Amino acid sequence: MFLWWIGNLILLVVAFVVFGLMQRIVKPVDRIRETVDGILFNGVILTGELDNVPDLLAETDSTVKEVSIGATRYVKRVGHLLGALGV
Repeated sequence: MFLWWIGNLILLVVAFVVFGLMQRIVKPVDRIRETVDGILFNGVILTGELDNVPDLLAETDSTVKEVSIGATRYVKRVGHLLGALGV
């Protein structure tokens, strides 16, 4: 009977140790879950903001074409002026 009580006491101590270790694991997992939920929430908001990106890219492409035409003209004229100066 005495060994039975010692076995129960050892089992109780092991249960408390396992419970303490589980708490040390569960708390970080809960923090990770909260962080992931926040990332998911903000990611959904971000995807809503990306709906007009193709239109903005089309506008950017047309602006780049206009600037490249003007830049090409500028470089040709500067080259012509430098050529006339003998530089």
